[in-house]
Amino acid sequence: MDIGIYPIRKALDKAEEMGLDLVEISPKAEPPVCKIMEYKKFLYEQKKREKAMKAKASKVIVKEIRFGPNTDDHDYEFKKKHAEKFLKDGAKLKAYVFFKGRSIVYKDKGEILLLKLASELEEVGKVEQMPRLEGKRMTMFIAPKTKK
Repeated sequence: MDIGIYPIRKALDKAEEMGLDLVEISPKAEPPVCKIMEYKKFLYEQKKREKAMKAKASKVIVKEIRFGPNTDDHDYEFKKKHAEKFLKDGAKLKAYVFFKGRSIVYKDKGEILLLKLASELEEVGKVEQMPRLEGKRMTMFIAPKTKK
């Protein structure tokens, strides 16, 4: 097959003569780039490439840990161990304090609890989002530290 630059009409005739399709590869280029090929085969290969790229992409797993504003020390330590395990396994951590009823007046306790958790998990993860109040929840995200 001889490759060259053809005017559009000539390229269409050439594609028709070969029994193939004229596919526009890069429409924004000046002049637009076209290729003579089987369009169905092109679509199939493109889908195959996208599927392979999607399979290679890492899935982000988000684990959640829920606290109350008055969580005692034993429960806090138990949940902290779980959080540490999640981060070591490579999952992101969403730690939140849920305020029931009138316990919303203890916003400062909830924030202190989350900041304490962040400081104690500093060696295994880094804070992605500082504690933020959203309705009745105060949420904080911690991402695992990358291994070198």
